[in-house]
Amino acid sequence: MTKVAIVEDNATLREYLAEMIGNTPGHRCVCACASAEQALIEIPAHKPNVVLMDIHLPGESGITCTARLREKLPDLPIIMLTVYKDIKVIFQALKAGACGYVLKRSDEKEIFEAIAEVRAGGAPMTSEIARMVVRSFMEVPKTPDANDTDQLSTREMEILALVAEGCPNKEISSRLFITTGTVRTHLTHIFEKLHVRCRTEAAAKYFRSKPSDLPPPPVATN
Repeated sequence: MTKVAIVEDNATLREYLAEMIGNTPGHRCVCACASAEQALIEIPAHKPNVVLMDIHLPGESGITCTARLREKLPDLPIIMLTVYKDIKVIFQALKAGACGYVLKRSDEKEIFEAIAEVRAGGAPMTSEIARMVVRSFMEVPKTPDANDTDQLSTREMEILALVAEGCPNKEISSRLFITTGTVRTHLTHIFEKLHVRCRTEAAAKYFRSKPSDLPPPPVATN
C-alpha cells in the first residue's frame, strides 16, 4: 500500500487528487492539506510514503515546506505539483529536497507513474532540470567519500554515467539492452554503495570522481 499525502491550496484540485488516489488499488490518501503550516503538522503524524506538494501555497511556499519536511523526514520522497515548467522555480524545489515534479495538467497515468518512480528511487523530471541540479552539486567542495564510485562494478558505472546524463530508467534500459527492472535493481545497489538517496546525489558523486577514472557513457549500437 502506497500512502500518499497531498498539499494543495486549491480545494477542487485537492479533493480531486484525494479521491483519485483513494479510488486506485494499492494507494491511500492519508491526509490532504491546504497549507504548508497544516502539512508540517499532519504529514509527520501520518507518515506517508510519498507527498504531492504544490509549489505555490498561501503563507509558506511549497519549496519552504519541502525543506522543512526533509529536515524532519529526510527519506520522505516529495513530488512538486506545478502549473508550468518554470525551470528556475522547479530547480529551487529540487535543491530544497524534492525528488521530482509533475504538471498539474498531467493525466492520472502520469501522476501514478511519478509516484511509482520516486518509490523505486527515481526522480521524475526532464533531463534539462536534472543537469541543472547536477551542476549545482559539482560546485560543492570534494569530501572524503567523493571516490565511493571505486566500489561500483563496470555495469553500475555504465548506469551511473547515464543517470548523470539525465536519462530515465526506460532510456537506460534501451541503451544497455537490459530490462527496466534490472536497471532499478542496479540503482538500488548504486545508491547503497554511494550512500545517497536519489539520482541527482548519485550523479553528483559521479562528476566529483577523478575525471580520468570516469568511463564515457555507453552508446547504443545496432
